[in-house]
Amino acid sequence: MTGPLTSPLAVVAAWDPPRLRAAVAGLGLVADRLQPWRTRLDALGRGLAGAEVWSGPAGTAAATALSEVSGAAWSVHRAVTGSLAQLQELLPDAVEAQQLAAAATARAAAAGLALDPAGRVAGDQPLPAPAMAADQTAAVDDLRAAGLAAEATAAEALAAAERVTAAAGRAGEPLAGLGDVAGGGPVSFADLVVRLGTGRPRDAAELPLYERDPGRVAAWWAGLSPAQQMSVVREQPLLVGGLDGLPAWARDRANRSRLALSLRDWQPDPAVHRVVVDTAAALEPGPDGEVRQLLQFDPRGGLVSLSIGDLDTAGAVAVLVPGIRTDSGDLPGLTGDAADVRAAAAAAAPGLAVAGLVWLGYRTPGLLTAPSERAAGRAGPVLDRALDGLAAARAVPGAAPPPRTTVLAHSYGTLVTRRAAGAPGRLAADAVVLLGSPGVEAWTARALEAGEVYGAWSRADPVALSGAFGSGPTDPWFGDVALPTSAGQGHSQYYDRDRPTLAAIGEVVAGTRRPG
Repeated sequence: MTGPLTSPLAVVAAWDPPRLRAAVAGLGLVADRLQPWRTRLDALGRGLAGAEVWSGPAGTAAATALSEVSGAAWSVHRAVTGSLAQLQELLPDAVEAQQLAAAATARAAAAGLALDPAGRVAGDQPLPAPAMAADQTAAVDDLRAAGLAAEATAAEALAAAERVTAAAGRAGEPLAGLGDVAGGGPVSFADLVVRLGTGRPRDAAELPLYERDPGRVAAWWAGLSPAQQMSVVREQPLLVGGLDGLPAWARDRANRSRLALSLRDWQPDPAVHRVVVDTAAALEPGPDGEVRQLLQFDPRGGLVSLSIGDLDTAGAVAVLVPGIRTDSGDLPGLTGDAADVRAAAAAAAPGLAVAGLVWLGYRTPGLLTAPSERAAGRAGPVLDRALDGLAAARAVPGAAPPPRTTVLAHSYGTLVTRRAAGAPGRLAADAVVLLGSPGVEAWTARALEAGEVYGAWSRADPVALSGAFGSGPTDPWFGDVALPTSAGQGHSQYYDRDRPTLAAIGEVVAGTRRPG
C-alpha cells in the first residue's frame, strides 16, 4: 500500500515566496555582472582582431579565442535574461497562489473539513433534513457555506499556480540550448561553443538593408553575437558605415575599411580624391592621442562625419553642424574646434568624458545658393536621423548610459537644425546652441524641441544681424538663453579660445551652465 497522497494544494501552500524572490534576484545579479564582463571582452576582442593590440598568428588565435568566449557569454546572457523575464513575471502569481492555498486550507480546517488534491471538500457534505431543528439546519448551512468558500479560494489558488507552472515552463525554454544541467552540462568549453553555435556568424542576408528607423537598427544589432557583428562589419562595410543606430566602433571600422580601399585605388575625380585625402589626414591622432572615429564616409557625396573622442562611452556629446562653404578641406579647423569644445567641457566638469562630432552630413550651400533654404530642407531630416542613431546606439542593453547631447549649430547650420527639429518625432538633443544664426524660420526657440536653447551673436557679425531666415537669437522675443560674446567678435570666431563664448559652450556641453 502506498503512502498518503500529497495534495497539490498543500504543496502550493508550502511554497516559500521570499526564497523564490531571492533566487530570482540572484539570477538577475548574475545577468547584471555578466553584461559588463562581456562588454569588456568585446572591446578587447575588437582590439585584437584589428591588430591594435597584438598581431601575428598568436594574436589571431587569441582574438579567435576571445571571440568564442565572448560569444558564449553573449548566448548565456541572452538565455539568462530571457529566462529571468519569465521568472519575474511569475513572482506575483506565486505569492498569490501560496497565500490563497494557505487561506483555503485554513478555512477548511476551521470548519472541520478537508480538501482533496483538486481543492474540493473531501467526502459528502451533510444536507439539511426536514426533521432537523432550526439551529441544526443553520449549522449545516454554515458548514456547506464554509466548504464552498474554501473550494472557491482553493480554485483561485490552483489557477494562480497553473499560471506559475506555465511561466516556469517558458522560463526554461531560453536555457534549453545551454545543455542538460541535470546531466552535468557541457563537458567542456569547446562543447559549449559548438552547442551554442557562437563560432558561426549569422547569414548577413538578415541585414536591414532598407531599414531607416535607428531604433530598429540598434535592436537588430544588439541581437547579434560579437562574432556575428564582426562578420557583418567585414562583409558589409558600405552598409554598416552609413547605418544610423549602430555603435560608433562598428561604423568607424567599416568606414576606415572603405577609406583604405579608396586610398589604395586612385580616384580619377579630383574632388573625390580630395575628400579621401582630407579624411585620411583628419583621422591621424591628435597631439593628445585621443580616439578618432569615422562615423560617415561618402567621398562621392563629399560627406564626412568624424568624432574626436569615443561616441560609445562619452558622458557628453557635442555635435558640430557647420554652415555655408564648408567641405572636407575644412576638417582640420573643424576638428580643432571639436577638440577645443572638448577641452572647454572638461574644464567645466573635470573627469567628464566628452566626444565632439564634426557633422558634415550634408552638402553645404555656397554664397550664391545660401539665401535658399533648399539645402536645409534636405539636410534637416538627415541630421534628425543621425541624432536618433546616436541615441539609439546607447539605448540598447550593454551600451554605456545615454550621454548628454548638445547640438552646436553655426550660421546656416542653425537652419538645418531647425529643419531637423521639424522632422517627425522629437529632436534627440538635450541642448541646442545657435551660433551666428541668420534666423531659423521659427517665431520662438520652443520650435527647436530641446529642453535648453542658447544663442550667441555679436553686433560685429553681419550674418547674425541679417535675419535672412526669420526670427533668431537677435530678437528679444525668441526665448533663448544668451551666451557671452566680446566686442568685435566676428562670424567665424565663436569657437576662438580667446573669446568668452567657448568657455560658455563648454559649460553647456558639460551640463554645468544653468539655462536661467
